[in-house]
Amino acid sequence: MADENLDIDALLEENRVVDPPEGFTANALIQDDSVYRDADADFEAFWASQAQRLTWSRPWESVLEWTPPWVKWFAGGRLNISVNCLDRHLVANADRIAYYWEGEPGEQRAITYQDLYRDVCRFANALRALGVSKGDRVGIYMGMVPELPVAMLACARLGAVHSVIFGGFSADAVRDRMIDAEAKVLVTQDGGWRRGAQVPLKDNIDRALEGAPSVKSVVVVRRTGQDVGWVEGRDAWYHDLVAAQPDACDPEEMDAEDPLYILYTSGTTGKPKGILHTTGGYLVGVATTHRLIFDIHPESDVYWCAADIGWVTGHSYIVYGPLANGTTSVLYEGAPDFPDKDRWWSMIERYRATILYTAPTAIRSFMKWGTEYPAKHDLSSLRLLGTVGEPINPEAWMWYWEFIGGELCPVVDTWWQTETGMILITPLPGITRLKPGSGTKPFPGVVADIFDENGKSVGPNTGGSLVLKRPWPAMSRTIWGDRDRYVQQYFSRFGPSVYLTGDGAKRDDDGYFWLLGRIDDVMNVAGHRLSTFEIESALVDHPAVAEAAVVSRADETVGEAIVAYVTLKASEHGDEALIADLREHVAEKIGKIARPHGIILTDDLPKTRSGKIMRRLLRDVANGRTLGDVTTLANADVVDQIRTLAASAPAEE
Repeated sequence: MADENLDIDALLEENRVVDPPEGFTANALIQDDSVYRDADADFEAFWASQAQRLTWSRPWESVLEWTPPWVKWFAGGRLNISVNCLDRHLVANADRIAYYWEGEPGEQRAITYQDLYRDVCRFANALRALGVSKGDRVGIYMGMVPELPVAMLACARLGAVHSVIFGGFSADAVRDRMIDAEAKVLVTQDGGWRRGAQVPLKDNIDRALEGAPSVKSVVVVRRTGQDVGWVEGRDAWYHDLVAAQPDACDPEEMDAEDPLYILYTSGTTGKPKGILHTTGGYLVGVATTHRLIFDIHPESDVYWCAADIGWVTGHSYIVYGPLANGTTSVLYEGAPDFPDKDRWWSMIERYRATILYTAPTAIRSFMKWGTEYPAKHDLSSLRLLGTVGEPINPEAWMWYWEFIGGELCPVVDTWWQTETGMILITPLPGITRLKPGSGTKPFPGVVADIFDENGKSVGPNTGGSLVLKRPWPAMSRTIWGDRDRYVQQYFSRFGPSVYLTGDGAKRDDDGYFWLLGRIDDVMNVAGHRLSTFEIESALVDHPAVAEAAVVSRADETVGEAIVAYVTLKASEHGDEALIADLREHVAEKIGKIARPHGIILTDDLPKTRSGKIMRRLLRDVANGRTLGDVTTLANADVVDQIRTLAASAPAEE
């Protein structure tokens, strides 16, 4: 990124404001802005006060040691994360539900904190019997079944470093990650369920491990009952291993800076990029943000983060944050449209969920399907909504607030990354005036800024690069096995004290942050650097549009031409008149410079199983290039359909 221009022309305006609902603030954990003042006055004292909510076996000697870019939080302190997530709740809340789990075919389980403690201890003992000890790496390649958080917590109990691999990844992706981590054990399933079909997880593992010699044992959870290959001496059934294990397991005492997990994320090279998170600071960060941002009242809330545990959102806000706070959560195995498009809404009604945290991509899919699906169900239990994963278009925000929250639920639009470990820019629901599409302000104690390409802070309504200027507890400590790459990627552009996020952003006149997508997604159109997100938001603002993805195509005249792929709401019909209207709508909302050169109407967009739009593939289509890797797509066929549509699209204006 060293030579990249980070300036962005920010053109889209959004002026709607939504105040906290009457009555919400009176019962909220945060009722005034003194939390910001206190954290700004002494941010170390603020984080120390939050750390005191956890159980430490030995107190820390210092809150923060910062030798840029290297950091230590709560140095000298010792604790065990599984103790904080389980043991300490058993005295008063052993019978509280930890997870309402629902399988895609319809099975339902209510798992108490006592149940979860027992299962974690049994599996931790089983891992010990396989030779796993502190510092060993354990791979986990599973779907959304209860044994997944059990495996993570069992590793944490032993001090083993887990590396969860999203269940939609290919055998090659699993192999690369296991080789990089030098994993000793891999935990998987015979198969998983996705839209009624069986996903061959164990078969993928067998292919992956042909080139990963460090893995000596494979533990297999029986889920679908499908036939699987078997390697004697290596493979073992989960239920056989835990059957004879005791219900208690002594936890390993961990230093606050001991590794907790490696989570691999996309990088610009072929080598997997393993983000390393440690123990004490990470748990302080995720427990604090989960509690205050979602206004958690554990005695009454039923919280549903509808992400996959294979991503950082699931690590921080399905497993570690919620369990540390003694929360009751919903855990769902399958797709949101199986057996029909109201599956989520039926579950909210069934479990009386009070909080829903999901991705803008999912919200736009619900918009496309229509309001009749949520209207079938009683969603009145909801009191708070959240979004995660990418910037949310203002119209999708408004749809979510109106049709899911009934105009009664604050929407916490959160920004953070795998590398940050915890939410960093977000509303606080009891006190923040909300603006649809804005993440609002940094969390208390967090200092963010927007820099131009020369490292100067930009003024209001000017786009630039989002940076972080102060350490936070849950920040990643390094890239596994590659400290130089960590420094080069995150701390080289503006010096070792400034973290470069790689995201574009702007601030409005009230100091609210508006995320503009990845700097890589900025287009240079006739000398103007335009955010793809702003153009997408303008398209979604049109009443006929459910979702849009914008990419660039090389053009001799303007440098990069704008190509938009648009899906319509279920009730809409696309034709040339609508395409012309969409072009003019963008011109009106942003300016003529942002009017798409080409618009392709499509029934769907290429997405990963986590819901992220694969804009890289759309750029390949727009530029007539050979397609890149499609193995992680949930809907690989749609790319061929889009290529056919693009080939037959009318000439651009």
